[in-house]
Amino acid sequence: MNDDIQVVRHPRARRTRLSFDPVTGRARLTIPARASATKALAWARAQDGWIASQRQRLPVARPFVAGAILPVDGVELTIDWSAERSRLPRIDGDRLLVGGPVEMVPRRIEAWLRRRALALLEMDTAFYADRAGVSVNGVAVGDPRGRWGSCASHGAIRYSWRLVLAPAEVRRATAAHEVAHRVHMDHSPAFHALVARLYGREPTAERAWLRAHGASLHWFGRSPDG
Repeated sequence: MNDDIQVVRHPRARRTRLSFDPVTGRARLTIPARASATKALAWARAQDGWIASQRQRLPVARPFVAGAILPVDGVELTIDWSAERSRLPRIDGDRLLVGGPVEMVPRRIEAWLRRRALALLEMDTAFYADRAGVSVNGVAVGDPRGRWGSCASHGAIRYSWRLVLAPAEVRRATAAHEVAHRVHMDHSPAFHALVARLYGREPTAERAWLRAHGASLHWFGRSPDG
């Protein structure tokens, strides 16, 4: 069980705490700097029932294989593979066509999704930056586990490419949020008021969607056995 529990010593932790990360599917044991790891792990092992219940609630793994359905920019696309086709994925109606060796399909699909995400988020960012009257010094995508976007003080914005798998409104609300940081590098009332002005309303529903379903986006491209 030790392999399934991430032990983290935290200098400001006052007590041992066990949590579960639905993104990684692992339990996290946070212990004070001087606490006994052996005793803390013994206590964590006694929580087998709770950990098992959390695992049962994990999102379903959705590997990038032929027949899989991907929600891309609000449209459900079915991966349609044939070895004879072009290796570069392309959309044909409600299908995402891809060719080449079957073992390369997951890598090609993820690379395509990253490019698609970047193109969409560049457009979203430019739209809100123009509305806010600010400049953005570059847009990029990555695969962070803890945030959907970040805005650096020098003006570059970076997003999770997995936003391309979220509803379009959620992706756009995230872009409005990050662009607003070009004016307010905080989460003050003035910042939230600007987000609402840029987006056209308070993105309450979009934030709620990410809280409820955000973890599931990290299970796209993952095999059932992890």
